[in-house]
Amino acid sequence: MTIHREGYPTILLVGSILIVLNFFTWKFLPEQGAWIGCLMSSLSLGFFLFILSFFRIPTRTKTLDDSLLVAPADGKVVVIEEVRDDEYFKGEKRLQVSIFMSPLNVHVNLNPINGEVVYSRYHPGKYLVAWHPKSSTENERHSVVIKKGENQVLVKQIAGALARRIVNYLKVGDRVSQGKELGFIKFGSRVDILLPPGTKVLVELNQNVKGGVTPVAII
Repeated sequence: MTIHREGYPTILLVGSILIVLNFFTWKFLPEQGAWIGCLMSSLSLGFFLFILSFFRIPTRTKTLDDSLLVAPADGKVVVIEEVRDDEYFKGEKRLQVSIFMSPLNVHVNLNPINGEVVYSRYHPGKYLVAWHPKSSTENERHSVVIKKGENQVLVKQIAGALARRIVNYLKVGDRVSQGKELGFIKFGSRVDILLPPGTKVLVELNQNVKGGVTPVAII
């Protein structure tokens, strides 16, 4: 397991604040209040480890198969439904699969297929809870479309109530490889995948998936 580069500033800031708080807690404690210092130190260590877990990158054997679309994120499948997309597909029907990322999930996002990036756009917005029906269209988000042959797949990183920063590494014209990094959502949220109508989906509602490992659809 390694720590993602996006986490270094946050980890350094949180670690520094906790060190200062613990220093002054112990410095000004009365002798009979040592238990307070021990409690503060224990809570600080637990919180610091919790922050570290947000930015972990576990070692995994990824699923690399050009016939499959693989999960771009860890989490639970919360939506499988037909929708109309106005952002890129001009009102055409698409099959949407949404993955909810909890604070305990790995937060790096991966390319679900091989192909060429033909669209990449950031949208500022609200911070509704990630399972809110309007979060896909009203929250802060970044959408990319990857073209593979005649098929185009839209991957949408969506901020939630906790997330305040979406990072996306792709730009139009990039050739991307399945399983490589697409971006990062700090502190969890949601990833939507918009697939061509009629795509055979391999996951079910409430199924837990692993980014880069779990096949989501045949593409």
